[in-house]
Amino acid sequence: MAPTFGSGRRRKKQRWCKSREPDEDQDYEMPDNAFSKSDGASDIEPDTQEMVRAQNKKKKKSGGFQSMGLSYPVFKGIMKKGYKIPTPIQRKTIPLILDGKDVVAMARTGSGKTACFLIPMLEKLKTRCAKTGARALVLSPTRELALQTLKFTKELGRFTGLKTALILGGDRMEDQFAALHENPDIIIATPGRLMHVAVEMKLKLHSVEYVVFDEADRLFEMGFSEHLKEIISRLPDGRQTLLFSATLPKLLVEFAQAGLTEPVLIRLDVESKLSEQLKLSFFHVRADDKPALLLYLLRTVVKPQDQTIVFVATKHHTEYLKELLTMQGVNCTNIYSSLDQTARKINIGKFAHGKCSVLIVTDLAARGIDIPLLDNVINYSFPAKAKLFLHRVGRVARAGRTGTAYSLVAPDEVPYVFDLHLFLGRPLVFASPHQKPTDSDGVFGRVPQIILDDEESLLQTDHERSLDLQSLRRISDNALKQYQKSRPSSSPESIKRVKEMEFSLVGIHPLFSLRFEEDEMAQLKFVESIKTYRSKATIFEINATNKTLASDVMRAKRIRDRQSIDRHQRKQEERLSLAAVKAQGVAFREEPMEDGEDHIQEVFSSVVGKKRKRLPSESRTMKKKKKKTPSAKEEKEFYIPYQPKDFASERGLCVGGEGTAFEQQASAAVLDLMGDEDRNLNKNKKLLKW
Repeated sequence: MAPTFGSGRRRKKQRWCKSREPDEDQDYEMPDNAFSKSDGASDIEPDTQEMVRAQNKKKKKSGGFQSMGLSYPVFKGIMKKGYKIPTPIQRKTIPLILDGKDVVAMARTGSGKTACFLIPMLEKLKTRCAKTGARALVLSPTRELALQTLKFTKELGRFTGLKTALILGGDRMEDQFAALHENPDIIIATPGRLMHVAVEMKLKLHSVEYVVFDEADRLFEMGFSEHLKEIISRLPDGRQTLLFSATLPKLLVEFAQAGLTEPVLIRLDVESKLSEQLKLSFFHVRADDKPALLLYLLRTVVKPQDQTIVFVATKHHTEYLKELLTMQGVNCTNIYSSLDQTARKINIGKFAHGKCSVLIVTDLAARGIDIPLLDNVINYSFPAKAKLFLHRVGRVARAGRTGTAYSLVAPDEVPYVFDLHLFLGRPLVFASPHQKPTDSDGVFGRVPQIILDDEESLLQTDHERSLDLQSLRRISDNALKQYQKSRPSSSPESIKRVKEMEFSLVGIHPLFSLRFEEDEMAQLKFVESIKTYRSKATIFEINATNKTLASDVMRAKRIRDRQSIDRHQRKQEERLSLAAVKAQGVAFREEPMEDGEDHIQEVFSSVVGKKRKRLPSESRTMKKKKKKTPSAKEEKEFYIPYQPKDFASERGLCVGGEGTAFEQQASAAVLDLMGDEDRNLNKNKKLLKW
């Protein structure tokens, strides 16, 4: 009976240990060797050991995750997530962060920036520590990006046992207080709500040793600069700070100068701002014909199983297009700034799980929403800033996948297309009316009227049947007028180039011309030639006989002004030929921040990432320029250029309107990119006037 009694006692003891929880007031300290012996030996299963060995045997072992000296739980999390080889930004960033340096990393959207700061963070924190308080802080500009970061943290850190708290606007404050009382290791937050909670709870962040500003340029754009400065003042001096951003405006350089100690700048954006797998198409179309073209693209060009995001100017456009497309049998959903948080979650969930193939959004979602299987982006309203275009089209062609960005360009939006190509440093290719197209990538072309007419007739019927649709169209038209008044103006040189352009020379976009037979194309060209036909006879000579006074006067005038008329016609022909040459290829300016290299070198202790390689044509022109002897007027000592070399690209990168430091800072505090409703549009309009 003795052994039985003993075992029964032991069982009782175990039950009592399980039910007992440590008191809040009583300090409970876990022994150092509680996990080390039992876990360390048994946790490494034979198959995982084999997996690690196989990874080490690979040829790329020198640049793999296993060469970074990561601890076993973190490495196991990476392997389970399915990451095999680090991306270029990860390979350059992770070792520097593990060395404890402050880093500013600049890379294209979708290049694996989230893992860049999560892997070193998990490695530094190692295991759960309930006594010290939060040791890592991640700041995100939007709810969606914060939720996405939380998901990644849980997946990568599933074997570390670290606890994470999520502090977001729109969620219950009580839940967030409770989460912070549990002493999480990691806080993922949006700046506004974090400051609110910090003030309410008198939250001290003195235990934080690792801070991340994710999508830092967006944080500044959304008016969080004051919050960020306040948060930084609450953090300890010995922290490690990381900035991750797709672009680097000078304002961000100033912030890095103030808040980081000897930061290292990693630049991988210089080679190409856009993914190589991304194809661009630009369609020149009247604003009234945009719904018809959108419907044609979604029905005919885009494959039925493809996931597509449509970007529009205002929230009224999202509601109008959702109603319109639903009536036409296209399964779609929408997101905008003032949409309820729950509805927003539901709509994103529908789209992410493939229940509907089209998501209509305002610029709220231009950042941070990572839908892995996204195939197309359609710019229904062309963005007024080149930087915004990058973040819109950065949704597709991620992690090695291919994707397409279609842009619907109204006549008043053409200058912004020129601005974009100036910023990207690539020529704008116009569709040729005579040559057979070979490739449609990056081509700007017209849309055949026959396609628009077919879709327009269907939409017209829908509008006649539905009063709701008529009302929504009227509201969206009014909202568009407000949007056009409040959007930033394009550069004067782009406006000048648009005025010089002869759009009758622009051919039909290859995307459409490849779908037509030769007979149909000939018919379309004939219709287009009728459109551009201009009679040489004046109104006085129509149906006039030789004896009328009006025709005699006009004939005498022609004979007298023959030379002037000929001269004018020659000028017109020269202008058209020049426009055609310009359309084929235009020399654009250099990449951003080239002339500010010295300034960057002063701010950052070291810069990782080379300048982009020059094209052969560029290097030839540079040699020619060098051969020219500088004139007396342009002596380096006395000559002051009227604008800097990087003027075009810096204007694209800057947060504010004109680019001076004061204007940038002022607009960083108040300018809201999510102005998709009347209140915000009016606010922007007043701001610009001021």
